[in-house]
Amino acid sequence: MTTADRNERPDADAEIARIADFAAGPGPDSDEARNTARLCLMDSVGCALMAAKNPQCQQRLGPVVPGAELQNGARVIAKPWKLDPVQAAFNNGALVRWLDFNDTWLAAEWGHPSDNLGAILPAADFAARQNRAQNKQPHKVANILEWMTKAHEIQGVLALENAFNRAGLDHVVLVKVASAAIAAVIFGGDRPQILSAVSHAWADGQALRTYRHAPNTGARKSWAAGDACARAVRIALMAMRGEEPIPSAITAPVWGFSDAVFRGKQIARNREYGSYVMENILFKVSFPAEFHAQTAVECAVKLHPQVRDRLDDIARVELETQESAARIISKVGPLYNYADRDHCLQYMTAVGLIFGELNERHYQDEAAADPRIDALREKMTVAENKQYSRDYLDANKRSIANAAQVFFKDGGATDKVAVEYPLGHRRRRAESVPHLWDKFRNALKGHPRAREIDALFSDAEKLDATAADDFADMLAADSE
Repeated sequence: MTTADRNERPDADAEIARIADFAAGPGPDSDEARNTARLCLMDSVGCALMAAKNPQCQQRLGPVVPGAELQNGARVIAKPWKLDPVQAAFNNGALVRWLDFNDTWLAAEWGHPSDNLGAILPAADFAARQNRAQNKQPHKVANILEWMTKAHEIQGVLALENAFNRAGLDHVVLVKVASAAIAAVIFGGDRPQILSAVSHAWADGQALRTYRHAPNTGARKSWAAGDACARAVRIALMAMRGEEPIPSAITAPVWGFSDAVFRGKQIARNREYGSYVMENILFKVSFPAEFHAQTAVECAVKLHPQVRDRLDDIARVELETQESAARIISKVGPLYNYADRDHCLQYMTAVGLIFGELNERHYQDEAAADPRIDALREKMTVAENKQYSRDYLDANKRSIANAAQVFFKDGGATDKVAVEYPLGHRRRRAESVPHLWDKFRNALKGHPRAREIDALFSDAEKLDATAADDFADMLAADSE
């Protein structure tokens, strides 16, 4: 009889137990994490408000069946609907992620820990309404900040050592795991229920990265996190109803996640769960672009004055980058859609060189029709800088360096411009904060309660004390 045939029910996998215990335990005692979490909440809401105006995003939103709303349901940012928490999680998750402008974490695996807000916000909102109906105290925004910090930590710490991308898997596997754990906590789950939710998140069918890469890049990459959030909330609700756990969902020989999905690799972790990820999170301040390219675009914008009047004279553009960027966003050939363009290092750099800026309009078909962009892309070379790759993985640096230099047909050249740490990095946090506020306030324009929301985020004590359902009501829009 093989080990796989033996029907001896094991204890929960060690990593499943650690995740559940951390999720259910006390919040990390870190003022820096709490302050950063408030910025993260503000920035994520701003990203959702911007995405709510995007026609392609709007096509994916709303109840599954038109008109299928729920009395006392969870709210959707910038929309009027009241939905069950599962569909609300899909909507909010898609909104936060759509424009590729929310916070980022780069390690062996990449991802966007604020994606988890797509699950946390409607779960807290719905639970708060249920609590009120039972004459109990509703959850507060302070609780949301703690849950965000924990979700960031679960996703980010697991990303440090586990390159799911090398097995063809999308990083939203970690959104599902972290959100399922936290949603079960929000709904009042005990340890067995939280364990069950985490185990089922690992056992759930995991998404392939193919929709993020040539030749299949498409809009699913913008709603994949919403899908993971929805699955996480659904799994947590099933756990609350007594769904038994799958104790060795990760380690079971043959049938577990490691053998069946992760190509025989075990889940590794090199640090205890705490508040490291929230403290070191990367904000996208300047550009709605895949984060590995942020410093490349900064380089391009700096070079813009030297090349804007000499575009026809350019012979070649040399880019130096980290291994991860060279592997996942270096593209040659046609770019078919918005999703293709905002994950193309050469496209984003070309836009920065030509226009001296990069925003979401530059990914639209109308802007991409400018022949100068593809002409410049064809003149680019991309090479890995080994030092950039080492510094990218260095826990004390976590840089995301790029360099660019333009060479002209007459033999001349621009300066070689290198940027190691993008605006939004922890090392540039103080410099970033005013820009994050500008980004948020621009996103608020047109919202019927813009002034009230701005004032709330400006008062940390009042924000923390606000009930989760009142907060969700404020972010929603009562009419289209």
